[in-house]
Amino acid sequence: MDSTKKNSMIFTRRQFSLGFMLLLFFITGAAAFSQTNTNEQLAIQYYQNKEYDKAVLLFEDLYSKNPTPFIYDYYYNCLLEIKDYKKAEKTISKLIKKQPQNLSLLVDLGSVYVAEESQDNAKKQFETAIKSLTADKDEVILLANAFLIRNQTNYALKAYEQGQKLMKNSYSFNLELAEIYLKKSDFQSAINQYFDYVNSNPDELDRIESKFQDLLLDDADNTKNDLFKSTLLQRIKKEPDIKSYPVLLLWYFIQEKEFVAAIVQAKAIDKRFSEDGGRLVSLARIAASNSFYNEAIDCYDYVITKKGVMSMYYQTSLVEKLQTKYMKITSVSNVNITEIESLEKEYYDLLSVNDETDYGLQLIKNLAHLQAFYLHKPEQATELLQKAIKYRNVSADQIALCKIELGNILLLTGDVWEASLMYSQVEKAFKNDVVGFEAKFKNAKLYYYINEFEFAKAQLDVLKAATAKLIANDAMELALLIGDNLDADSSFTGLKIFARADLLLFQNKEDLALLTLDSINMLGLYHPLFDDVLYKKAQIKIRQGKYEDADSLLVKLVNFYPDDILADDALFLLGQLNDNQFKNPSRAMEYYQKLLTDYPGSIFVVDARKRFRALRGDKIN
Repeated sequence: MDSTKKNSMIFTRRQFSLGFMLLLFFITGAAAFSQTNTNEQLAIQYYQNKEYDKAVLLFEDLYSKNPTPFIYDYYYNCLLEIKDYKKAEKTISKLIKKQPQNLSLLVDLGSVYVAEESQDNAKKQFETAIKSLTADKDEVILLANAFLIRNQTNYALKAYEQGQKLMKNSYSFNLELAEIYLKKSDFQSAINQYFDYVNSNPDELDRIESKFQDLLLDDADNTKNDLFKSTLLQRIKKEPDIKSYPVLLLWYFIQEKEFVAAIVQAKAIDKRFSEDGGRLVSLARIAASNSFYNEAIDCYDYVITKKGVMSMYYQTSLVEKLQTKYMKITSVSNVNITEIESLEKEYYDLLSVNDETDYGLQLIKNLAHLQAFYLHKPEQATELLQKAIKYRNVSADQIALCKIELGNILLLTGDVWEASLMYSQVEKAFKNDVVGFEAKFKNAKLYYYINEFEFAKAQLDVLKAATAKLIANDAMELALLIGDNLDADSSFTGLKIFARADLLLFQNKEDLALLTLDSINMLGLYHPLFDDVLYKKAQIKIRQGKYEDADSLLVKLVNFYPDDILADDALFLLGQLNDNQFKNPSRAMEYYQKLLTDYPGSIFVVDARKRFRALRGDKIN
């Protein structure tokens, strides 16, 4: 045989032999891996079924072959469950020799001694672990977590306290300590840790406010609120130069809607720390949004008089003060026309020194609304806005808001398609902006008014995902109203009447709106809009100052339609009527409590609970 051919055959046989061996190796290896995986799954199943005597045998074998932390945890827990403390101690001791830097193992060994009721030995291991800590943030946190996992909360605290000493000023562990104190229901210590943290980290004030908001929300007997306030006042007295403390007290007053106290506090902060008045402007906006108009005006007056014309907030305060006065005057039933006319003059006076500016546009928008909707001067209002939207070198956003207001006035006067055109122009120019979402909502509502329900709902469904929360909520509410009543009857008669009443209400024709709503009750013995009619009529009666009528309508809604979507709204409104208008705290408490009991998922639960506690006398100022 040719030698070359012979060598080729030998090489081929060797290749085959090697390939066969590799194949055999992979097959056996895969089988071994598969078996290991099966045993692990079976062991975990035994463990979950609390068959620890069976699980421990499998985990012991798995651990001897592959001592991973995952298998170790299961093996360790099984040994403790079957009370094989000697084997557990032996296993951990071997591991400690291999990993002396792993302080969590000392916690595991100490926990074995705890299970054996050998407290002295357990204490020795735990304290050794703490003494072995170095100035390493991650090491401290790992050890403290190891103590927490083994239910050694007090030693976790000691680990963090030792960490504070070692780390000195580089890391405080205040937040970690606060979480442990909360687990122990030691609220005083938790509050102190949060205060210490914000003292050292003033830029993290928003984060701590969020922590306190969560803490104080769940406070049935007002204990946490009292601790928070008393501790904070002590700190302010002891350390008056720490700005975060009085700012936190201001935040607390705002949360509790104690705006008179908030204003006093905001002024004190402004003076003490020589601020620019911006804090008072922010507070004014919050107060106005919560209908505390006098308090908001007080804030603006402070900026106007104390900061003067050189303040960056001077013009803003002048303009927003007028807007707040407008909100105050129009928030009551039976609006005083004399006051409206006086306010109109104030707008013109301020507008004379703020012509083609952003401030001027804000003034024009508000003045036009006042003229069209309350002084019956829609032509004058329209002329003002048409001139304003042609201004140059002003904010595009402010032009857009003027266009929306012009659309509102055109809709008021019945020029539907011109109104829609105004809304559409803004929507197109500001597709992903809040002002664009507002224009889209206005346009959708316009189509609802003119009975184009399917188109309106399609637009509203898009808006339900809008980033502007208020618009998204309004869109969802209107979409639900339309969706729930589209199939009520093929002609949509009820929904058409209801939309007509809504449009009349938009046009401030309240009596006509009430008459229109009454006609829905003539459609038959039942209609899905009956509860909506009651609620809408109650809202109109409140607007007219006819609170007794509103009360009767809401009581009827709660009694006849307890399972409908507006039942919790009606209960909260009843609580507010008795709380604020009738000054009947016992009846208000009754409605608030019913809301809390029967509708625990309602969006009004937080406010209802707060008012219920206040009326019961829980709150201590």
